[in-house]
Amino acid sequence: MYKDIATPIRTKEILNKYGFSFKKSLGQNFLIDPNILRNIVSHANLTENSGAIEVGPGIGALTEHLARGAKKVVSFEIDQRLLPVLEDTLSPYKNVKIVHSDILKADVEKVIADEMPGIDDIMVVANLPYYVTTPILMKLLNDRLPIRGFVVMMQKEVADRITAKPGTKEYGSLSIAIQYYVTAEIAMIVPKTVFMPQPNVDSAVIRLIKHDKPPVEVIDEDFLFQVTRASFVQRRKTILNNLQAGLQDGKKHKEQIIDALEKCEIEPTRRGETLSIQEFGKLADALYPYFCKRQ
Repeated sequence: MYKDIATPIRTKEILNKYGFSFKKSLGQNFLIDPNILRNIVSHANLTENSGAIEVGPGIGALTEHLARGAKKVVSFEIDQRLLPVLEDTLSPYKNVKIVHSDILKADVEKVIADEMPGIDDIMVVANLPYYVTTPILMKLLNDRLPIRGFVVMMQKEVADRITAKPGTKEYGSLSIAIQYYVTAEIAMIVPKTVFMPQPNVDSAVIRLIKHDKPPVEVIDEDFLFQVTRASFVQRRKTILNNLQAGLQDGKKHKEQIIDALEKCEIEPTRRGETLSIQEFGKLADALYPYFCKRQ
């Protein structure tokens, strides 16, 4: 059995060997607890026929645990300095492919087709860079990839917002945007002490499993997300005031917004945080003729 990469001693050895210094701009915080990594992988329910996509492998700590449990691992690394490190640390694992690319610019669907032919159970499993967590998740969701879901680590505060329910202070447009595509739950809390260097906050691992179909059917998905973003422009304001301020030409269409709210049986005095995704879906469809079909 190979020595785990993710121990404080081994991590320091690898960093010293390559003279590696952390780049704060890339959000580099490496896990140094193998038990945490095993738990993360266990939440993905991988089998010997599964594929795993990773973002930001660092020195390969999570990657090797994925390689032990999956048929193929494809990992996207933006930092060129880490390529020789990964070639070294992951040399025992022949089922790993490192792609030197910014995940936000990569054609992930093509990479899956090229690197995982015949694999129909694929999970994204990653310790996401904190500074681009939301853009990465939204890109991978919007790309409609042939995947089962995600098990990803991020700042606990962001995880709370993603998994939030209506009526809570964390609930917002991000909760709705993510939960439109997936069921979302916090799988585990990860203390800041198990990272090198230590971040300032604790982290959480969330598990996102794709819906067979969205929880609400709408005329236009993009417009649904426009409406939800507008509804949270200022959290303390009413849904009516926020829609006027947040939608293009909203102030000119106050009567139409009131009409749409009445059709959906939504009180104009309610706040966005009290509306369910189903209510937002109905509201977006009711507003659509006024904001998307004007000549």
